[in-house]
Order: sequence, then structure tokens, then C-alpha cells
Amino acid sequence: MALERFFETVQPHLNERQRRVVAGAFAQALGRGGQARVAAASGMSTNTLWKAVSEVRAGVEPSDRQRRPGGGDKPQIDKQPGLLEALDELVHPETRGNPMSMLRWTSKSTYELADDLVRQGFRASAELVRRLLHQMGYSLQAPAKQKEGAQHPDRDAQFAYLNDTVASFVADDQPVISVDTKKKELIGEYRNGGREWQPIGEPVEVKTHDFIDLEAGKAVPYGVYDLAADEGWVSVGDSADTSEFAVEAIRRWWENMGKARYPSATRLLVTADAGGSNGYRIRAFKVELATLAKETGLEITVCHYPPGTSKWNKIEHRMFSFITMNWRGRPLVSFRTVIESITSTTTRSGLRIRAERDWNYYETGRKVTDAELDAVPLTRHEFHGDWNYTIASAA
Repeated sequence: MALERFFETVQPHLNERQRRVVAGAFAQALGRGGQARVAAASGMSTNTLWKAVSEVRAGVEPSDRQRRPGGGDKPQIDKQPGLLEALDELVHPETRGNPMSMLRWTSKSTYELADDLVRQGFRASAELVRRLLHQMGYSLQAPAKQKEGAQHPDRDAQFAYLNDTVASFVADDQPVISVDTKKKELIGEYRNGGREWQPIGEPVEVKTHDFIDLEAGKAVPYGVYDLAADEGWVSVGDSADTSEFAVEAIRRWWENMGKARYPSATRLLVTADAGGSNGYRIRAFKVELATLAKETGLEITVCHYPPGTSKWNKIEHRMFSFITMNWRGRPLVSFRTVIESITSTTTRSGLRIRAERDWNYYETGRKVTDAELDAVPLTRHEFHGDWNYTIASAA
């Protein structure tokens, strides 16, 4: 048993030649009956093991070669001159999409590539194409979201301003929150991305199509993340992602979590994306925040992330990402499932989240008049007053 465990552990890490050397050396060291024991433990054939012992007895020199010189079949690229070049022409980024390319707008699977090579007169299988592509440095890759588009000239300056403002509030023991709307989720027996452990052959069965169930609807989660406390609040609505809904979530966070943690707070800093229901151009967001400031007695400062930088919002990678991982592979069959999945989300750093169903109905298309906006006790900061402003607690 010990010998079997040894080979089970070691063999996956060895190439063909290394496996022969190790097995041959072991068999020789064991002496009489060693070859049979090693063959049984390693799974090698007796013929292969006999060759391995013979190589060890003859003396084995260190080498990167796995077969003896001249052993094995010749590579297909040697037997079929021009094969590698033809394949490279089909997949090279500079020719892909060219009107003359046969693979224009195709999925570029190994089977399709092999078929195209065969049409050109080569002998090629999908497996051969796969191996050649790896040799050429290609791999299957999904598009990566890296290009942010045109950057605002004050992008970095706004990040620095936001960071300094957050540090000032935290140093003064004033609450700082990051807010945003999480992706809306279909309620019902729908496929949810990811996998979770289930008995073999017993996956959770879900609907074939993702047509919305009008009776169950969609969950609209709006989150509030406390940067200093590593705590969060999520209001789960079912109507619309509006400014009224967003500020109501902040209100509930303050009443249920924030007020107890910051009993001496006089100011609140809200960091938010540039767009969405909490965008810097949204009048209703400022009007609703003014109502909240008056109710709580808090002076509310808002700093927006520059346009096109929503992925830097702290709530995205400190809270929402962990919620997504926690319910991955699990159908969100009810609002209760959504809320329980959110509240059970934790991290090793101590993240704690509370969630609650928001039963209110929020109407879209609300128009805020100039008079309503002018009534907001809002002071714009000297640096980018459109992104950074403070709302007083009383008019």
C-alpha cells in the first residue's frame, strides 16, 4: 500500500522518461520480485517496466529527451510542410476578420479549423489542431474588460480628492459608505452562474429559458457598504431602481446599523458611481438626500467616481463580489432565498451583511423642477462641484 501511495503521489508530476527512471530504480532496489511489485503499484505494463530496469542498469544520463534518439513518429508539421503556416494564417489576429479569410465571423473551433485545413489538402484532426495551437502560443480566452474608453482628464485628480476626503472622514470617526445597485436577478427556477457541490448525477433542475415570471418578478438589490466597519446593508426591492429607492436603502442602513455604530456622527460621506439612480446628474438623488439629511440631522457629502470607473467602487469588490460567490450555482427561487443568501455572506476579514425586503413601489420617470432643486441646501466643492458636493442638514 505504501508503494502504491508513493506512485499515486509522484507520477502525475513526472514525464514519460522520468516515470521509467523512477520505476526502474525502485524495481532494482527492491531486488527479487521488485519488478512485479512496482508494476502492480505503478500501473505500468511488465514490458515497459522491463525496459525501464534495463535503462537503469545500463546507466541513465540526465536528459530532456523522453524517447531514445529516432524513437516515435515524425511530427505532422514535418510530414506535411506548410501545415503550421496554413493554421497560423487562419487564426492570426491580423488576418482574422479579413474578407479573404475563410474563418471570418466563425467561432474558430478546432473542428472548424481542421475542416478548413482538410479543404486545403492537409490531413488534420481537431486534436492535432488543438496541440498545434498550444505550440504556437494560442489559448481559448474570453474578452477581458480592460479598456475603459476615453478617460476624463481629471480622472486621477478626482480619485486623489475622493481618497483624501474619505481619509478625513474616517480620521474624524464619521461614517463613510459606498453605494450602488447590484445586478437585477430573476426570481424563480432559473439557471444561476457558477457551480456548487451536489451528489453526482443530481444537479438542481432549472428552467430551459430565462423568460421572466411576471408573478415572481425580479429582485432589485441596492447595497450600502460601510468602509471602516466592513459591514453592509442591502435593500431588496421588486419595482424599479430609482433615486427614491436608493436613498431609502441608505436611510434603512442608518436606522438599522449606522446610527448605533456612529452615535456621535454629525456628517456622512457617500461615495457613488457617476451614473445610475445615484448619478451626479440625477436631480432626484439630490432632492431625496436633502430629505434624508433633514430627517437624520446629518450633513451629507457626496463624492462620485469619475465616469467610466464604476469597477473601482469599493462596494463592488468588497461586498457584491462575495454575495455573487455565495449564491453561485443556486437558483434564486424566492425573495427569501435572495435575502438569506445575502445575509449568510461572510469573509475571513469579518464582513457582515444585513438585508431586508423593501415592499415599497417606486415609480419611474419622476420629474424634478428647477424650484425643487434650488430648494436643496447644496454647496458645491471648489474642485469639480458637479462630482463633489455637500447637502446641509437644514435649509
